[in-house]
Amino acid sequence: QVQLVESGGGLVQAGGSLRLSCIASGRTLGRYVMAWFRQGPGKEREFVAAISRNFGITAYADSVKGRFTISRENAKNTVYLQMISLKPEDTAVYYCAADSTRTYTTTYRANYDYWGQGTQVTVSS
Repeated sequence: QVQLVESGGGLVQAGGSLRLSCIASGRTLGRYVMAWFRQGPGKEREFVAAISRNFGITAYADSVKGRFTISRENAKNTVYLQMISLKPEDTAVYYCAADSTRTYTTTYRANYDYWGQGTQVTVSS
């Protein structure tokens, strides 16, 4: 099993930037497709971004394309989410997730086996 711990959340003004980190322990991060999801107040948890095990193939939700960038450093067992031009509607708890089965990116929440505890991102207007 792998354990995931997110960090980097906080309060930022609209237009600002944050970088979230997710550190994995227990197993090598390179064994997993990694993703970020988020859950805003009163909303369902939704897909944000994913990155494949190899070759750095990425996928993004339309709402964050061009503003968010997912990346990974397998040697550091860490995946990142760089967020720029933040909007109030980006306010949510952001979760890191790992898929142990597939090698390609997937947007389906049910495909991810392991989850972190989440980190709060609040964007003020």
